[in-house]
Amino acid sequence: MGKFYDNSIIPPELRRTYDVYDRIGELGIDLGSFEENVSSLQGRNICSAVIHEGGLVYLSGVGQGDFPMNDTPERVAHGQQAGQDCADHHIRALHWTLSCGGEGDLNDVLYMVKAIGMVVSTDVEFNSGPAVTNGFSNRWQSVFGGGTGSYAEDGIDPGGYSGVHARSAIGGFTGRFSLEPEMIVAIPAEMARAIITTRGWIFPLIPSMHEKIVAARS
Repeated sequence: MGKFYDNSIIPPELRRTYDVYDRIGELGIDLGSFEENVSSLQGRNICSAVIHEGGLVYLSGVGQGDFPMNDTPERVAHGQQAGQDCADHHIRALHWTLSCGGEGDLNDVLYMVKAIGMVVSTDVEFNSGPAVTNGFSNRWQSVFGGGTGSYAEDGIDPGGYSGVHARSAIGGFTGRFSLEPEMIVAIPAEMARAIITTRGWIFPLIPSMHEKIVAARS
C-alpha cells in the first residue's frame, strides 16, 4: 500500500489487501504516460481535479456515450458502458493528479465519497438513471473494492469496500452523449497538504508548477 494509506486511520478490517494497480492492469485500464496526461492549465477555463487540504479530491464531470438514454435494455447497456468509460477516464485523471509530483499514488486513496450521475434523456417517463449510472459505480468498486465490482463473489469483495460511495443518479438532461458523472474521493489530509505544498491544489498544473514538475523529472 501507499505510505500515506499505511499511516491512515482506516481500521484493519476495512483496509484494502491488494495493490490497486494490479486490478487496474487486469481490468485493462490504460493510465497513459506522464507526457500525455500532465499538462499546463494555461488557456483552460476549468480543471480536471481540485484537491482540498482536508483530504478531498473533486473530479470534474466527463461526458461519454453516443446516444441519449431510454429504458430499453440496449440503451441502458450502452449507457452502462459509457459510465465505465467515464470511470476509466476519472481513474486515469486521479492517478496523475496524485502522482505527477511523486508524492503518492492511487494506493494512497482512502475511499470514494460521493458520485453524481447526470443521465441524458428527454423521455419524461425515463426510469433507468440509476441502472445506467451503475456502469460508473461498479467500475470504481472493481478497482477500489466493493460488492458489485468485478472481483466480488456473492456480493463480497475480499479486497475491501473503499470503492463504495454515496450517489445521486438523475435523468432528464439534454446533450449529445449518454451521461456525465462526477466523483469525490477521500485521500489522507497529510497527502493533500504534501501535494498542495509542492505544486498546488489544482490539476492540470498552473504553468509555473508544470515547469517545476517537468524540470524535476529531467
